[in-house]
Amino acid sequence: MTKLLKIDVFTDVVCPWCLVGSVRLDKAIADLPEDIEVEVENHPFYLDPNTPEEGVVVADMLREKYGRDPSEMWARVEGEARKSGIALDLSQQPRMFPTRKAHTITRLAKPLGIQHELANAIAEAYFLEHRQVHDDNVLADIAVQFGFDRGDALDAMNDAHELAITEQLANDAAAQGIRGVPFFIFGEKYALSGAQPDEVFARGLQQALAEL
Repeated sequence: MTKLLKIDVFTDVVCPWCLVGSVRLDKAIADLPEDIEVEVENHPFYLDPNTPEEGVVVADMLREKYGRDPSEMWARVEGEARKSGIALDLSQQPRMFPTRKAHTITRLAKPLGIQHELANAIAEAYFLEHRQVHDDNVLADIAVQFGFDRGDALDAMNDAHELAITEQLANDAAAQGIRGVPFFIFGEKYALSGAQPDEVFARGLQQALAEL
């Protein structure tokens, strides 16, 4: 008998640890037995809700916020990324922009059944292809690859009502106590924070599955 496991994923497009965490989650899911069906739902979260429209230079922002050379912080996440087979070089993506449009098109992809794949593709475009995914045309190009009509995608990511829903959901996530991402909830019971090692993801899944 097939078991269904729901996984809620909170990430932000411009969060490098989210890229790593999503890859590790997907690996753990791929290793599950065939009689386990997994439903992944992505939810919006703003790494920095105050990012201005014109964007910020990430290195400058990190120096100002932490008083450290950003290369030291980048080296840690880049090293963890390499362990998961991700060729991440954060110096190649200098700017960070608001992510509400990316979150909105991701949220609206749920009925198409490709939400998680689209979220991963947008993050990979930003970090690995060094594209600016706040740009309407860049986002539309990616959305079309996953079944969206280009015009519909452009309309959706600029729809004031849809953007307001995304804003509210991101605020709700923060209000519910999620302080950082990636953040995962397995089976609506067990929470996992951060890009944990592979074995931690596997253990979390097994714990959730044991109670289905």
